[in-house]
Amino acid sequence: MSEPATNPAATSFPAPTISLPLGLEVLRTYSGALVCLEIIFGGLVWILVASSNVPVPLLQGWVMFVSLTTFFLSSAYLTLLITGLADRINTDWNALDVVYHFVALLFYFGAFVLEAATTAANGGAHAMFKPLPNSTDTMLCITHPRGNIFTVLSGNQYSINVAATIFAFVVTLCYGCSMVMGFKRWRL
Repeated sequence: MSEPATNPAATSFPAPTISLPLGLEVLRTYSGALVCLEIIFGGLVWILVASSNVPVPLLQGWVMFVSLTTFFLSSAYLTLLITGLADRINTDWNALDVVYHFVALLFYFGAFVLEAATTAANGGAHAMFKPLPNSTDTMLCITHPRGNIFTVLSGNQYSINVAATIFAFVVTLCYGCSMVMGFKRWRL
């Protein structure tokens, strides 16, 4: 008599490997705290860039895309860890964590550079409307532009973009630290 055939689908997937605790305990780890900071500061970047009315859409469009995408992906990742669903999905979560944070680090570094370029391209230029002599018309005067390329941001837009640049840098650091910590977990 022949042996019963084993189902290859039942034996081909390894058990999920995850070294982070599941449930609310994940929030007590450095990695869980960093993911929370990524979500909070990434959301601030998203809100700040959107509130500046996106004066340079070519550059800030990428910043919006990266901040929105990583905000939702980090939120989904943290939700999977808190609800414990990560234990039910058969994958190497440690490797996935490193790959995700590496890609997010690259994307956010690019977003930080573009946001800084948008802010720096203002170059100290200040736009103001001056009345023309003996007329009711006004003209736009730009003072102190530096460089060949500059943007004209109002004082409010400039301040918002400075804050967005700072928070984008902080989020970039958070993703870098998460990647390093994930790499250490993955190699253990």
